[in-house]
Amino acid sequence: MTLTTAPLYHDVADGPDGGAAYWLLCADGVRIRVAVWGADTAKHGTVLLFPGRTEYIEKYGRAAAEFALRGYATLVIDWRGQGLSDRLLEDEMLGHVGDFQDYQLDVQAVLAFARKIELPTPHTLFAHSMGGCIGLRALIDGLPVTSAVFSGPMWGIALTTSKRSLGWTASTVAHTFGFGNMLAPGTLRETYVLANPFENNMLTTDLEMFEYMKRQVSAHPELALGGPTLSWLNKALRECRALRAHPTPNVPCITYVGTNERIVDIPTIHDRMSRWPNGELVIIERGEHEIVMEGPAARTRVFDEACALFARHATLETT
Repeated sequence: MTLTTAPLYHDVADGPDGGAAYWLLCADGVRIRVAVWGADTAKHGTVLLFPGRTEYIEKYGRAAAEFALRGYATLVIDWRGQGLSDRLLEDEMLGHVGDFQDYQLDVQAVLAFARKIELPTPHTLFAHSMGGCIGLRALIDGLPVTSAVFSGPMWGIALTTSKRSLGWTASTVAHTFGFGNMLAPGTLRETYVLANPFENNMLTTDLEMFEYMKRQVSAHPELALGGPTLSWLNKALRECRALRAHPTPNVPCITYVGTNERIVDIPTIHDRMSRWPNGELVIIERGEHEIVMEGPAARTRVFDEACALFARHATLETT
């Protein structure tokens, strides 16, 4: 694997000193971007950080700083179709993927990269939203991590019964008849934090963190992503349904969800965690979707508890 440096926007990331980004080529030829923070100073291992849909590496610079303070390196990915990774449609503002399994090609490239540069072990997983969906699939497939933390995982999408039925029908018809690249109804081409005010937003109750996200995509609009395509919606619904049928992976886990979660499906999270023998579900009062973008008290709690979990399970368990 030949390593080629990629841009990393330090001016908006607020990450630890010494961070660097690289281009990786996946098995199907798609180019993705990854970044590493804290590898030279890590004492306890490396966090594989799987972001959500529309997100990008720089959004987790502050998270990497928190992990670095606790002795961990952080490896973050721009999933295909977002951030600075290859966009998959002519209209680059639309979130799209050919198949959800394609994200596992990104995961495999990340793992090969981690081995190539000998990132500190053990490796652990921190996955948010869509990254939680990808991360659960990766765990089922044998992702070599000692423990995992999920934040608002997309193990289901928050839709009313009627909207879920409509979503299934519209996305299936569109995908079948060649209209899958159309923007999903009810979504916008503009990225969420620029299209919506802070008041009653679905991401965070913390104004400073909301402004942090706005500054990033305002300064570097190439990072931004709008709503998903109908094809993405169809593939996401199918992957969530498929994951529900799988047994729980044998990996120690904490999952966080806010009481004001409005993006992912809360009952699906409760169901999965009720079947996770070595897992814990933690409810964050008044929390919105992005728990690590909430106020200082919530963020500190999550990072402290996540790293305590990582420390308790520093040896890879096998069955």
